[in-house]
Amino acid sequence: MSTAEDTLATGGILAVRPERAVRSRRSPRLRPVAAFTGAALAFVAVALAVGAPSPLFVLYEQEWGFQPWLLTVAFAIYAVTLLITLLIAGSLSDHIGRRPVLIGALALQVVAMLIFLFAPDIGWIIGARSVQGVATGAAMSTFTAALVELAPERHKKLGATIGSTAPVGGIAIGAFLTGLAVQFVPQPTTLVFVTLALLFVAGILVVVASPETVERRPGAVRSLIPRLLVPRAARREFVGAIPLFLATWMLAGLFIGLSPSILHGVFHLDSGLLNGAIVAVPPAVGALAGLLLTRAPARLTVVWSMAAILVGVAVAAVGIGAALLPLLFIGATVAGAGFGAGFSAMLRILAPLAPNDQRAELFAGVFLVSYLAYGVPALVAGELITVVGLLPTALGYSAAIAIAAVVALVVQAVKTRR
Repeated sequence: MSTAEDTLATGGILAVRPERAVRSRRSPRLRPVAAFTGAALAFVAVALAVGAPSPLFVLYEQEWGFQPWLLTVAFAIYAVTLLITLLIAGSLSDHIGRRPVLIGALALQVVAMLIFLFAPDIGWIIGARSVQGVATGAAMSTFTAALVELAPERHKKLGATIGSTAPVGGIAIGAFLTGLAVQFVPQPTTLVFVTLALLFVAGILVVVASPETVERRPGAVRSLIPRLLVPRAARREFVGAIPLFLATWMLAGLFIGLSPSILHGVFHLDSGLLNGAIVAVPPAVGALAGLLLTRAPARLTVVWSMAAILVGVAVAAVGIGAALLPLLFIGATVAGAGFGAGFSAMLRILAPLAPNDQRAELFAGVFLVSYLAYGVPALVAGELITVVGLLPTALGYSAAIAIAAVVALVVQAVKTRR
């Protein structure tokens, strides 16, 4: 690897000098470090809310008696609305500022949590997931850009790392805590969604008191025209990263969208704790791996992470096929480490390639591809379950992840040699 590439992969983000925070007439009450920490926690809360409903879906099915494929619709509608929002508003904060977009997104999250809380049937759950998808789509690229810009000057790489691990770690925390609530709390939905709503209100207060990091500039209305425009300097890396985004987020879709059904249909287990655990293991291990490998060479990390996904998904598939629960959890752990480490390292490579006023647009493209890989295969899998059955669908899904990981491994290995 060349010196220039090694600098880019391991610490190039330190060379990116963000613009000074754009302060409003009223000085924000939060210091930069506090604003960065608060924004990171608010971003974790957004991701926590993504994972939280998954262990509850089985309860909804038992209580309301709807067809199982509606669970897949409830899962996939979130990804669809998120994708549409990314296309329309993914770069809006580059024009009007980070704070207005984040305040609106967090307010929508509160609305979604209230719909979840008072939902009388699966139709309302699907509606809540739709609102949540819009809110998360608006927040995702904006929070990721804001964290890079709010990070202390000496720790810019930390901003990109947290931006990539917060969605992963938050999903794990949300799923696991909801699983605990289902197992031990009489009214788990009330506890989960009231707590999340309060976290989002706190996040709004943090954003209001934080500094703005970009200057307003013309083109806000034009930016709402659906498009995917990656900054020129990042395009080659972005295209090469697409197989990696497919492998990592298809893996997330498998465990978040299908694993509770797999536990019920293949292993004949209905434990809320186990449902939360199997959803939480891959993103939890992934978040930890992403944080621990922050200083490792990014390109090399990407290569090894794809190998980990390949091995992990193979072990998980054997566990599903043979109905061996320990193998499923081992595979989820290994593949989850590859998920978090690979996605985090790829963002470390991409982040320095976009200036401040185009960074949200770049991350909008990243999350657009990622959530297509997250939602569309799961939606297709839901349809296939009714045709070919749960077990063949789960094994076929695992094979598709393995193929994407092999392609990503080859592409990134070639870039490493260059």
